[in-house]
Amino acid sequence: MAYSTDNSSRIIRKREHTEQMFNNIARRYDFLNHILSAGIDIKWRKKAIALLKDDNPKHILDIATGTGDLAIEALTLKPEKVIGVDIAENMLKIGRKKIQDKNLEGLIEFKQADACSLPFGDNTFDAVIVAFGVRNFEDLTKGLKEMNRVLKPEGKVIILEFSNPKKFPIKQVYSFYFNGILPAIGKLVSSHDSAYTYLPDSVKAFPDGMHFTKNMEETGYTEIKTRKLTLGIASIYTGIKQTAI
Repeated sequence: MAYSTDNSSRIIRKREHTEQMFNNIARRYDFLNHILSAGIDIKWRKKAIALLKDDNPKHILDIATGTGDLAIEALTLKPEKVIGVDIAENMLKIGRKKIQDKNLEGLIEFKQADACSLPFGDNTFDAVIVAFGVRNFEDLTKGLKEMNRVLKPEGKVIILEFSNPKKFPIKQVYSFYFNGILPAIGKLVSSHDSAYTYLPDSVKAFPDGMHFTKNMEETGYTEIKTRKLTLGIASIYTGIKQTAI
């Protein structure tokens, strides 16, 4: 389906806004993530990577890698290579410093790239992983298709993302924290006016749960499963690249 000029312009503006925003908050990104989530984000990443243990992937792509925490966690699977991509170069600079300090240069490589236009050939990776990144794609459908394209046949995708809790009182407490406390602390520590207002807004707009698994199905994944984390605050989505019949 062809995009209208207005839609194309909107997509470009979202990409540029996201890139600039994450470049601006890169220096405080890890600190804020761990503080604002009380360290739960670290446990979530470990659970996501553990779902690949039986698959023994040798070549892994980490999309929206940020400062590389998920890519580093993926090394517990003993792959031959992990490549992390992100549109924000300032985030990648911090990630490169991390892997340098940990002497991991030969195992992890970072590239600046757009998730909706990946610089890799078809059927390249055994697994594709994403943590808290798909909701930032300028075009969710296109991003999911690109992930599918670079996966090898029967390769696995692991997507960790925030969700919108539905049950009382978690829904109300979560909403109060996300819309009141988190933006205030984020702005105070990062000195960025919009970044931590963007976070709850982007989570609200994200088509989580069955809506997202439908998107995955429509973009070429099968055996799709959803695992809710911490009372539904986040979810892990898994899927397998559907092979042609």
